[in-house]
Amino acid sequence: MTGIMTEKTALSVRDMIVTFDEYVALDHVSVDVATGESFGIVGESGSGKSTLLRAVAGLNRFDSGALAVDGRSYSSGRRDKEFYRTVQMVFQDPYGSLHPRQTVDRLLLEPLVIHGFDDIDVRIARALDEVGLGAGFRFRYSHQLSGGQRQRIAIARALILEPKILLLDEPTSALDASIQAEILNLLEQARKDRNLTFVMVSHDLGVISHMCERVAVMKSGKIVETVPVEALEKREFSADYTRQLLVASEGFRRG
Repeated sequence: MTGIMTEKTALSVRDMIVTFDEYVALDHVSVDVATGESFGIVGESGSGKSTLLRAVAGLNRFDSGALAVDGRSYSSGRRDKEFYRTVQMVFQDPYGSLHPRQTVDRLLLEPLVIHGFDDIDVRIARALDEVGLGAGFRFRYSHQLSGGQRQRIAIARALILEPKILLLDEPTSALDASIQAEILNLLEQARKDRNLTFVMVSHDLGVISHMCERVAVMKSGKIVETVPVEALEKREFSADYTRQLLVASEGFRRG
């Protein structure tokens, strides 16, 4: 790993290309996210937004391009422990992202052991408290939890390593509307408390407008444009595709 960046940039993607067989999922995508920023990525299904997050996280390989996270350059291959101390990801499906045969205690313990943390009991208790779940949840299994509770555990597992960057892939879309706001508020509070950098993917411009400061609009594996969220409200954007997304997104408003 080489390359130290001079600007306060948490995440930099340059000309990233991802292909699956003949299909081009990301086509020369470039993104810069500032330290402490909450950055949104929107687009219809198949636009490449989740592929971008997964390529950053090392879950998808990228064919070419450059990736730098917290001032360090990373190749397309597997990430090291230092990467995962810096970057954690919260997935869309709280039912699929937690191992059904592990207790909450085991789910939270595993990353701490892998990364050599001490005072494990204190850290687990603090993580549960931070996501609004008490010690009574520690020895439950994921099938004993509601969808909202599972997503809180997934967030606790991501935060327990004290990362600097959270990648959020539709973190509330699988939840009931009444629970979505609670999870978004929880994430927003965690960001403020920890000075986290967020990169959030969503198909919902209302969610992005509430959570993010800038937004990249993706279509067919490319970034159409990147604008401040306020520009969406004021209709100060250039791409007709952005206008179509705005019209299609019900209940759009700045929260």
